[in-house]
This record gives sequence, structure tokens and C-alpha cells, in this order.
Amino acid sequence: MTTLLTDNLPLLAGAPNGIKKLRELILELAVRGKLVQQEPNDEPASELLKRIDADKARLVAEGKIKKQKVLADIGEEEKPFNVPTNWEWVRVASVGHDWGQKTPDKAFTYIDVGAVDNAAGRISTPQILMAENAPSRARKVVRPGTVIYSTIRPYLLNVAVIAEAYKQEPIASTAFAIIHPYLKMPARYFLYYLRSPVFVRYVESVQMGIAYPAINDGQFFSGLIPLPPLAEQHRIVAKVDELMALCDRLEAHQADAENAHAQLVQALLDSLTQASDATAFAANWQRLAEHFHILFTTEPSIDALKQTLLQLAVMGKLVPQDPNDEPASELLKRITEETTRLVAERKLKKQKPLDEISQEQSFRLPVGWEWVRLGRLSHIKGGKRLPAGATFSPKETPHIYIQVTNMKGGTITKHNLKFIDEATQAAIKQYTISKDDLYITIAGTIGDIGVIPDHFDGMNLTENAAKIVFQKTDKHWLKFALSSQFVQHQFSDSTNQLAQPKLALHRIADVVLALPPISEQHRIVVKIDQLMDLCDQLKISLTQARQFNEQLASALVEQAVA
Repeated sequence: MTTLLTDNLPLLAGAPNGIKKLRELILELAVRGKLVQQEPNDEPASELLKRIDADKARLVAEGKIKKQKVLADIGEEEKPFNVPTNWEWVRVASVGHDWGQKTPDKAFTYIDVGAVDNAAGRISTPQILMAENAPSRARKVVRPGTVIYSTIRPYLLNVAVIAEAYKQEPIASTAFAIIHPYLKMPARYFLYYLRSPVFVRYVESVQMGIAYPAINDGQFFSGLIPLPPLAEQHRIVAKVDELMALCDRLEAHQADAENAHAQLVQALLDSLTQASDATAFAANWQRLAEHFHILFTTEPSIDALKQTLLQLAVMGKLVPQDPNDEPASELLKRITEETTRLVAERKLKKQKPLDEISQEQSFRLPVGWEWVRLGRLSHIKGGKRLPAGATFSPKETPHIYIQVTNMKGGTITKHNLKFIDEATQAAIKQYTISKDDLYITIAGTIGDIGVIPDHFDGMNLTENAAKIVFQKTDKHWLKFALSSQFVQHQFSDSTNQLAQPKLALHRIADVVLALPPISEQHRIVVKIDQLMDLCDQLKISLTQARQFNEQLASALVEQAVA
């Protein structure tokens, strides 16, 4: 490899998708003749082509293959780059042949696209089938040393070498183009070329279809391939194998390092939530702060920090308590009085009594706080599915039907909104949500909490979500509390025993919260907003650094192959 490449290997490997880029670069250098040295004593590819023509003629004469059509000449404008002087540009059809097709007449080894391990370039899960169970696509005969290339969704790089002799005759799907190299040329050289960025770019330029792209056999076999001398083909394969094994080790090391980093971050964050007193908390925080620059260097680590901040908030460890605050017990009295009044005025239904709360909770409450079930603070009401026979309106109407897919990032988005007509809205008009409520997802995605933007006030709500109606509690504090691990674990415990998980409304009401005084709720919200903004800024910095590293890595790659 070039000095430029080897000197910057740590940068390339450490960049986002760096090892993937390294693999692509290795293949790019290999097929351009820049990975191993050319040897002046090697038989040039022009002589190899003469021997290929002779081998081809022999196989045709013996009736083992069909005579190929004359291939179109290659114009200089077709060649994507210059190759070494002892190499030749040829069409893919020139370097190999197929073994024809047959309808299975006995037990056989069936190789379909799903049998390919596209990371390793080998067959991993072939099937043994009886002839009477053969799919209609089971037609193409293959042998050890054959290269198969899936022409359906080629971007998946389902390319492999048939590396073993199967007991039952191997037959491949017609989804594959087949190349069996002449003169026992190394199949892995052609495997690597077909996986290289050079051939990928060619395929992208000729493939048809968007949702299900494909190329036909004619386009595949008309593609160009740089043909090195036979001896150099073997040297290239040996070097690529060696470097790919190195990439495998780098990848494994990187995965181990990322796992160790995540465990270290979580252990230090847990030390904050598990601190037994203020002294221990301060010491643990100081330890974390001293190593902040090496701990929070990935998006998952910042997400873990965010979740720890929420956990500290619900435990009363994020802001100091003020002894002059009215205690939460007084807030609960006012909430109870308001609920009683609304029930008496028939604005709320009377709820079933909630279970008493065990005093054995996972942390000790600060002075002035109270344990409380969510149902004592709020009223939970589910959404409604469309009435039988009703459909979404083909055009915009004043009535939006809010779905779980619109519930992202703690709010409601306008992406892919669905609308309903007047008749449908009239049938489900009591299942609306207010800008003063919170939403909670109860099916599919479980336990996502968010606020309702003003422009969605009064809109209809899917049956896969519910609204949380409350009073005299800080809305944003309640959102943060319900998004914390302490509460989210309670949601998980309520749903993970079900075959098709759905969070029951009474389970939401049963959730236990640690309720701070209302003044402290406001202080917690201010502090969380500040800290979450800092976390978001840190993520932006990481993104900018990643983009810079990607640009630098790309520039180095371009120089290496120039």
C-alpha cells in the first residue's frame, strides 16, 4: 500500500464507517494495479488472453460450453482508468463462462440469494431439495470455482465463490449471473473486482428500477474488467485476503473498545444515581467531570448522559431543595380537591381507587416530596381507531388524525399527516387531544411521551396512543419524569409478558412517581432544559467533527488511488 495510506491508517480506520471505507479502498487499489508490485517477468495479460481463447475453443469443441457471440470492441472512452502496461481491459464475458441450465431431476443443493453471506463472499446456508420441490428459478448449474453475482438488488453485493464440492449437485437461482474463470484463474480475483467500487459504480450507471433495482445479464457481461497477468492475480488475491483479515481484526477490536467504553460510561453514570449521600454524589460527579472529554465522545454516550440527567431529576438530585417550598403534600390536596369538583360537575369520570404505594421504593425521597401514582395526578384516556368502513381523506381537511408515526422527539411532527372528513370526525369527536395534555404511545412503540403543539389542539388521536390530562402540575416536569428510566422500566414491566405488547391505560395510571413541590418542578425544568441544550450542542460538535474526518478520509483515499 502507498506510504500515504499506511501513514494515515489510524485516521481512516477511526473515521465513521472507516473500516468499511478501508475495505473499499483495498479493493480499489487492487483492481487498479496499485496494491502489489508488477513483476517484469510475469507473462503479460495479452498472452494470457491468447491462452484463454484457446481454452475457450477447446471447451466449445468438446461440447462443454456454447460458442459465445463476438464481443464489442472496447473504446478508449469506455475505460474508467489507466491500467499497468502488462494488464488488459476486457469484457466480463471474456474471462469466464457458465455451465448452462437444467431442470433438477434428483435431490440437489439449491443456492438462492438468501444463501449468500455477502460480508464474507461465500455460500453459508444452501438448501438440500428434492427435484419435485424445486423452485422455478432453480436452473443454473455451478461448480467449485464458479463466481455467482446477484443481478437483483445488486447494491447488496450478494457475490460469492462456490468454494466446495457438494454431495448433491449444486444448482443456483436464475437471479445470479454465472462466471466460471477460464484456465483456473483465481475466482477470488473476480469476486473482489465485482465487489470493488469500480464495478459498483458501473452497475449503478446501468441498473433499472428504484424500489427494486436490477441489471440484466447482458449489462453484466458487457461490463469491463481489468485483467492482470495470471501470476499477479494470485499475488493480488493473497494480499487482499491478508488485508481483509486485518480489517476483520480491526473491526473486532473496535467493537470491543466501543463496548468497553459504553460499560465504563454507564458505570460512572450509575455511580451518580446510586450515591448514598451528598458527599458521595459530589465525589462521583467530580470523578466524572475530570474525564468528561474522553467519556462523552459518541452519540450513545451522550444519550446515556441525558437519561442519567432525567434520572437525577426524578430522584431530587439535580437541583437543591428549598426548605421554603410548599411541600408536595399540599399540592396533592389541591389536585384531589380539583378532581373531586370535576367529577361532581360530570366533567370527569370517577376513577377506581388506586392501590396503596409500598414504601420500599428504589431511592429515598427528599424532604417535601411525595410518592404518588400517576392516576392521582391525571386522567388517562385512549384514542380511537377509524370507524368501520371509514378511510382517510384524499385531501387536506380541518381534521387531522394523529398517528404514532407523527410522534417523534417528544412532539408531534407534520410528516405524512393523515386527514379525516367531517362525518368521520363527528363519529370519533370525543377522542381528541388538547395542547394542555401529554401524549403517550401504547402500541408498537411503547411509552414515548410528548407535548402537543398548539396547531394540533383538538385533533383526533389514534387508538395506539393515549392522552394524559392533568392540572396543577408542570407539564414539562411531568414529561421529563415519565421519560425517565424509573418510569420507563415500569412501562416495560407492564408489557413484556404480552405476545403483542400494548400498554393498558390502567397500567399507565398505576405508574409510581416521586412528586416534588411545584416550585421545585419549575426549577428542575429550567435546569434540564439547560443541560439538554448543552448535550445537543455536544452532539452537534461530534457531528461536525465526524463530517470533517469523513472529508479528510475521502481526500486521502482520492490521493491514494490517483
